[in-house]
Amino acid sequence: MGLPQDIRSASADPARLEELYRSARRENREDDFAAAISSTHQEAPENVLLAAWFYRLQPLPSEGRTRRQGSNWMTAILLCAIGAVSTWLLINPKVMFATSRAPWEIYSVALIQAALAVAYLTLTAQKDRLRALIVLLGLAGVFAYVYAFTRQPFDDPNSMAGQYAILMLLHVPLAAWIAVGLALLGFRRSDVQRFAFLNKSIETFITGGVFAAGVGVFAAITMGLFAALNVRLSDGVSRLLTVGIGGAVPVLAVAAVYDPRLRPAEQRFEQGLGRLLSTLMRLLLPLTVLVLAVYVAFIPVNFMVPFLQREILMVYNAMLFAVMALLIGAIPMREEDVPTRLQNALRAGVLILAVLAALVSAYALAAVLYRTVQGMLTPNRLAVIGWNSINIGILIALILGQLRRRGGGWMQSLHSAFGLGAAAYIAWTAFLILAIPWLFH
Repeated sequence: MGLPQDIRSASADPARLEELYRSARRENREDDFAAAISSTHQEAPENVLLAAWFYRLQPLPSEGRTRRQGSNWMTAILLCAIGAVSTWLLINPKVMFATSRAPWEIYSVALIQAALAVAYLTLTAQKDRLRALIVLLGLAGVFAYVYAFTRQPFDDPNSMAGQYAILMLLHVPLAAWIAVGLALLGFRRSDVQRFAFLNKSIETFITGGVFAAGVGVFAAITMGLFAALNVRLSDGVSRLLTVGIGGAVPVLAVAAVYDPRLRPAEQRFEQGLGRLLSTLMRLLLPLTVLVLAVYVAFIPVNFMVPFLQREILMVYNAMLFAVMALLIGAIPMREEDVPTRLQNALRAGVLILAVLAALVSAYALAAVLYRTVQGMLTPNRLAVIGWNSINIGILIALILGQLRRRGGGWMQSLHSAFGLGAAAYIAWTAFLILAIPWLFH
């Protein structure tokens, strides 16, 4: 049985509840235990024992304020400078795309940025340094492995070497992001912490996008001013203003959004940009439901289009990941983050969107499988099949979890679905990076 069921069965047994709590602490699942207590307390608010545990596990307001100490800006600025210089030295589009070879510079930048982010988080938190070192050594091993299979130029971008190199443009940065998550969370399962990391990652990426847009505006204004004086900046200076300063953005975004002294589930989600992001995602939820409902209604009219056109399938895959990001951003970390009168509407919207997205995704997966049977299995198709299957699995787990939860605990069920999905993301990323060169050699 899961924690909620165990807690329900022990709701009148203080000794058994204490035993469950200690077991959860040994397994580093205190957050899951607290979430299960919260859901069962809402189902039976008259139960004095559950109420006592519920209030026991709530952080004191003063305690929460004292623990949020802010960002370590001196360390962040130093690491931003390292990121800017290394990116400026490595990224040169004129050299990178001059020949048919893997853009190993991008792989290198992804590794460096992940190392700098982990360094910032670890040095500021002043803990888990050995785990961070192990994770970064593993990431360096991934880079060496990818480089070993992509160091030789390839003549055909559709060859195995070409497809693998292009796939790694997505999966090496993804591995770098996973490394940051492992450095923060370790390898033990905690669905609440994994979901919190996914949620905070979206906020960090959007913050980085805002900073990157600012860098672009600054570079355009600077180069425009010099152009007005008939002064042509050298290629090195131009790259410094664009990719160089842009190399400082990842660590800067992490420092602006994340407090390393707190675990992911203890971060601020309903303040600042996080509040704006969650509000925006929840406003987009009914609009996305409407668009997908209309689209599903029109599928029979053009049923064979994705089966015959590869470009349409690419749109479907992008749509699926966009929907997953929307769901993560719209789902709150705590039930008190959403007014009680809106919780049922939010829950219904999430459930309907998951059903519609699962239908469209299954339709797209069928099209990929059809094209594979008609042609052959390629690295790209294998990657798409796997990612679609994982996301469909998350959506199905989400739907079934919501249908089983008639009372409280619906939010914990959502967190569990994405927590399991995060583990699947890690496994599939590792499989694609390590197995493709051997499966398609």
